[in-house]
Amino acid sequence: MPFPTYPFHTSRLDLRPFETGDVEGLLRIYSRADVVRYLYTDVWTPLRARNEILSRSSGTRFDNEGDMHALAIVTKDDGQIVGDLLLFLRSEVHRTGEVGFILQPAAQGLGYATEAARAMLEIGFEHLNLHRIIGRCDARNTASARVLENIGMRREAHFLQDEYVKGEWTDTLVFAQLAAAWNHKKGS
Repeated sequence: MPFPTYPFHTSRLDLRPFETGDVEGLLRIYSRADVVRYLYTDVWTPLRARNEILSRSSGTRFDNEGDMHALAIVTKDDGQIVGDLLLFLRSEVHRTGEVGFILQPAAQGLGYATEAARAMLEIGFEHLNLHRIIGRCDARNTASARVLENIGMRREAHFLQDEYVKGEWTDTLVFAQLAAAWNHKKGS
């Protein structure tokens, strides 16, 4: 199944592939220690942001395990990039994806992450024919866990001290949604 036509519209957001001119928008997000606190990465430098944009804007593939579909989260009212929305292909055979999202602090708490992540589930299930989409987060990241629950994902696991990240053992929460549950909710 093909990708949808972009930009993909929600009520308040336009989701679109990254462009080479989006370096500053992405850097505003990932250059903050408070934003990357629960991520595997440290704060980005301008060079890292340029390299990430080149990687993300060079064409989106979703054919092989590990491929990533990355979209800029852009507000309709002012056209600003406020976040990064990702869908990884975790298993081609099992048609499993993983959703991820990150927003700049000024855009947090406004429902944008929920709106964008729900749209990515729609893209994954209705356009990319995924069977299952998971979402993972550091257990301390209660805001991300709440978003995953708000988009209808079910909490499936709480792994205790399963990863050593940034000098400490961390817990991981895993959430998931099946295409059948998505289709059922959509039909309701």
